[in-house]
Amino acid sequence: MSLDLLALQCKVVCMGELHKALGDISSIRRQVAGSTQFRGYGPATLAATGLMALLAAWMQSVWLPDAAHHVLAYLRLWGGVAVLSLALTGAQMFLRSRRIHSGLSDEMIRMAVEQFLPALGAGLLLTIVLARYRADVCWMIPGLLQIVFSLGIFSSGRFLPRPILAAGAWYLVTGLVCVGLGPNGAFEPWTMGVSFGVGQFLTALILLVSTTEEADEV
Repeated sequence: MSLDLLALQCKVVCMGELHKALGDISSIRRQVAGSTQFRGYGPATLAATGLMALLAAWMQSVWLPDAAHHVLAYLRLWGGVAVLSLALTGAQMFLRSRRIHSGLSDEMIRMAVEQFLPALGAGLLLTIVLARYRADVCWMIPGLLQIVFSLGIFSSGRFLPRPILAAGAWYLVTGLVCVGLGPNGAFEPWTMGVSFGVGQFLTALILLVSTTEEADEV
């Protein structure tokens, strides 16, 4: 066997061992991230999104009092609030995770997105389908969005403080109430404003208390 061939075989073996080692490290990092409580959601930012929901409800009551007959305008208003809230929360999550979780920040952010993304995607697609093909039942959108949002919180609950499930229960109950109101009450400003306003404040309070308790234990 020539020296060149032997060197090539050694290089292949070393590269294989290197890839295996990197894969093992990546797996370990993901396991550690999965067992670590995610602290990337900032309470102040979540409270700010709650204020935005209350502000949007006030805007709807002033400029869009008859939302049931202006569904597209209603969806634009609340869709804009949702996009702005997601952008604000996402930016804060990225910066906060880099500061708190340090080397595990990428894994923690990826897991947080993976947990909540299906709910967000389902809510978006559900809204598009109902608005495009079933205008007669568009009044169900506010309630269904809250129910879908609650599922995202329940899904994320395994790496957030346990009391966060109370926020998920809040959105589930308010969503069911909105659906129960029927077409005459589902588009009222408070159905989204109070639901998401109080819900986000509740979520922020839970995270704030949990963070304070952890600091006291340390």
